[in-house]
Amino acid sequence: MITKNKKLRIIPLGGIREIGKNFTVFETEKDMIIVDCGIAFPDSDMPGVDSVIPDMTYVVQNKDRVRGLFLTHGHEDHIGAIPFLFKEINVPIYGTKFTLGLVEKKLEEEGMTAGVEMIEMHYGEMVIKGDFCVEFIRTNHSIVDAAALAIITPCGIVLHTGDFKVDYTPINGQPIDLMRMAELGEKGVLLLMSDSTNAEHKGFTMSERTVGRTFEDIFSRTKGRIIVATFSSNVSRVQQIINTAVKFNRKCVICGRSMVNVIDVAIEKGYIDDTDVLIDIEEIGNYPPEELVIITTGSQGEPMSALTRMAVATHRQIDIVPGDTVIISASPIPGNEKPIARMIDELCKRGANVIHKSLAEVHVSGHACEEELKLIQTIVKPKYFCPVHGEYRQLIRHKNIAVELGIPEENCFILENGRVLEFEGDTVRCDEMVQAGNVLVDGLGVGDVGSIVLRDRRHLAEDGLIAVVMTVDSRTGALLAGPDVISRGFVYMRESEDIIDQIRETTRDALTRSDSYGGRKDWAYKKTVIRDAIHEFVYEQTKRNPMILPLIMDVAAGPGSAETTGDDEE
Repeated sequence: MITKNKKLRIIPLGGIREIGKNFTVFETEKDMIIVDCGIAFPDSDMPGVDSVIPDMTYVVQNKDRVRGLFLTHGHEDHIGAIPFLFKEINVPIYGTKFTLGLVEKKLEEEGMTAGVEMIEMHYGEMVIKGDFCVEFIRTNHSIVDAAALAIITPCGIVLHTGDFKVDYTPINGQPIDLMRMAELGEKGVLLLMSDSTNAEHKGFTMSERTVGRTFEDIFSRTKGRIIVATFSSNVSRVQQIINTAVKFNRKCVICGRSMVNVIDVAIEKGYIDDTDVLIDIEEIGNYPPEELVIITTGSQGEPMSALTRMAVATHRQIDIVPGDTVIISASPIPGNEKPIARMIDELCKRGANVIHKSLAEVHVSGHACEEELKLIQTIVKPKYFCPVHGEYRQLIRHKNIAVELGIPEENCFILENGRVLEFEGDTVRCDEMVQAGNVLVDGLGVGDVGSIVLRDRRHLAEDGLIAVVMTVDSRTGALLAGPDVISRGFVYMRESEDIIDQIRETTRDALTRSDSYGGRKDWAYKKTVIRDAIHEFVYEQTKRNPMILPLIMDVAAGPGSAETTGDDEE
């Protein structure tokens, strides 16, 4: 029921002006729900970082009001951060069958399934959680069981599309439920939050069945072994590969850890047919090449993926041989073009025939293009519009599409992570911010890699390190041993003995100078003088700026203790 004196606050903590890390909070004065909880993959300027998760501080601070986590689908950028959230709070998880199967697998790997409540939702079902009533609506995407969410709030209906496209002939399941969206449009939709990933692309996204026809054409004229690399989550694509293999009397092998995990869940939940055609990777030797199809990970050229290891001959069980046909059934994610190109080169060097999207229709997107976005806008007829799931240029284009269709520009909101969109009665505000940002995950460390650590890593990667180690008498300041110079990533020491000797001499001079300036026992001052002297000398000689790390061993003359002082602030 709509209550005019109630407030609705919508706060994206991830997924706005970026790809990935989708995490949105809906709240009233007493209740809060979360839509999606995903990760993003690190940029090239984040060396050593494994993944990026949203800053969940605001949710943790209000955890007593959180009534549930609602998932639109099972991609990592929508479910990957759930283990990190559940280390802080434990709330019911609502999702479709396959989505929850992937979440369960993820939580099992983390040993976190105990006490977690997962509620399977069917299309058309509603669940009431405090001030919110949430309905799951069938959509199509590059993963099965994707859903849009109709969120009935005290201020009106909010329709969140999730990631979607309009596919009238999907492989698994039925087409997107446009009729239900139109019904909601007739009732009146307060706000539409819609996927913007392909907003810059004209026309319609092709049906997944297009890829199946291409597979049949390739299989019909291929005599040797076929290797198909695709996204592990694209169960519909895997099903089409299996269907084509059955038609041409081939057996299928699933290869790659993530692919095996996802397909195991798909088989368990009943989303893969003709499973009798699947054989174990150990059985490859029992079949001639012309009877085999290998379905693998590695479509993005990831260094440790199965296909990349095949390309560089480090895979334990599969070698690329002349006559193999490799199909890369995916589009490059921005930033992955070079690794993919290197991998293709290596495959070609080993005699493989490589087919990718530039040569044949072996991939279609899972996101709606411009005409599909217009269709959703037209049938939903929202009063307000907020583009989501995209970088800034994509959000701007999606907003312009909405304006072209008649939504007043002042009713369109391009948010940023942490920006609060607040509805109260007939007023809309967009001026408050809450804490938001990136939390970097490095191994078991969560949030302990910050901007200073990243700066130092980039500095080391670009310019290297010079460490200068010496032992000094704590009473007199006299040099007892050293200085020893250690270089990493700066110069090869065996071939640069002259410059290393000059760095030693520069260090001795700087140490003496620091004593004469009254810094005999001021170790921080000594290190500063030494660092500045070495930096000036090295730059003058090489025009490089390596990280300089002076390490001073402070030793009392005669019996006593020794203490090493280094550069903690570096």
